[in-house]
Amino acid sequence: MAITASMVKELRQRTGAGMLDCKKVLTETDGNIDKSIELLREKGLAKAAKKAGRIAAEGIVMTKASDDNKTAVVVEVNSETDFVAKNEKFRNYVASIADQALATSNTEIEAFMDEAYVADSAKTVTDSLNEQIAVIGEKLSIRRFKKVSAPNGAIASYIHAGGKIGVLVEAETEVVNDQVLEALKNVAMQIAALPPVYLSRADVDQDYIDSETEILKKTAMNENPDKPESIIEKMIIGRLNKQLKEVCLLNQTYVKDSDLSVEKYIAGVAKSVGTAITLKSYVRYETGEGMEKKEENFAEEVAKQMQ
Repeated sequence: MAITASMVKELRQRTGAGMLDCKKVLTETDGNIDKSIELLREKGLAKAAKKAGRIAAEGIVMTKASDDNKTAVVVEVNSETDFVAKNEKFRNYVASIADQALATSNTEIEAFMDEAYVADSAKTVTDSLNEQIAVIGEKLSIRRFKKVSAPNGAIASYIHAGGKIGVLVEAETEVVNDQVLEALKNVAMQIAALPPVYLSRADVDQDYIDSETEILKKTAMNENPDKPESIIEKMIIGRLNKQLKEVCLLNQTYVKDSDLSVEKYIAGVAKSVGTAITLKSYVRYETGEGMEKKEENFAEEVAKQMQ
């Protein structure tokens, strides 16, 4: 019986086993899905599927850059516990996924997972993940990655708290030296500490302005019911400008020198280097952001690992 791609896909979805393993057992069972599931279970290759319903909201973020600092990636790989996230085997695996992301031409996680694994081309990335799940004993998930290119400049990265936060900063500049890269890393540290919403005021969409203006207006009127509307309007403008200063990276107060904004700090570095430096984009990943987390105490976590 001919083994079709849809049969392999179904078996992968039902067991969590690797593509090559699914194809192999389907061939052995002449395409019988149920018998293939039994065979995978006997071989221990369906182990990953048992963990599919668990919450994987811990893990680490990692960055990787090309030697010329013109291409870089940030990846997030999740585990169930912080205990595993600190494990050297897990961290080495995440490093290999960062290598994979740096080399890929794909931008979607689904296509990325179907690629040949860089550390072993006989496997896909999905296969490699399922192997790690079987070895480590927790649900793991390659959640996301972002690749950034700076053909006319450079990219710097920063990792905070051993992988809790990862940042990439892209700049356009004709000069790429240690001073420029250090400045970009300082900006990356700024983004890690004070996460902006926008790069600059020019990037702020009108919906955000309208929404915040309405909220600020109601707040100001509730706090100052006796003040005339003209005064209220001035208060709104002042408060909105203060808020935009906090959410726009270039307008933020530079954390290492409160007398400067980020924009003025970069301008100073550009003057020192003798060329223009323009911040173009940034990426900030925080481990588990937006995900549901399960509360567990440390004793339970250790006991789970010992089992």
